[in-house]
Amino acid sequence: MLNKQKFGIELYENLGKLFYAMASIDGTVHTKEIDHLRSYIRSYWLAVDSIEDEYGSDAAFRIETTFDWSLEYEKGAEDSFKQFKEFYKEHNKIFTPAVKRLVLDTANAMANAYAGKNKAELILLSKIEILFR
Repeated sequence: MLNKQKFGIELYENLGKLFYAMASIDGTVHTKEIDHLRSYIRSYWLAVDSIEDEYGSDAAFRIETTFDWSLEYEKGAEDSFKQFKEFYKEHNKIFTPAVKRLVLDTANAMANAYAGKNKAELILLSKIEILFR
């Protein structure tokens, strides 16, 4: 597997963890949050690059796959965010300003999807913004 492809897939898997953390930080993952994530993947994330996984699918779908896996196995929101944070610190150079903006836009859309942003979501959004500085 090419190095760029490997890091692209890892990027999307870690974004799946981050977006799962965003959806689950308040203790409940709402269908509207999942719908917004899937919409953003199809509308924006697929256009980020042309990296494919080993099955020939756009690697951006790894966001959804990792999110679904985390949901199925009821991973903790804080742990999921911690894993994303560690990945970001090790590979922050692959996070272009456009990718950072799209991460924040996606997270904000998810947080607004069900009854607006709550305190837990606002705190996590702030943590992401601080991390990206």
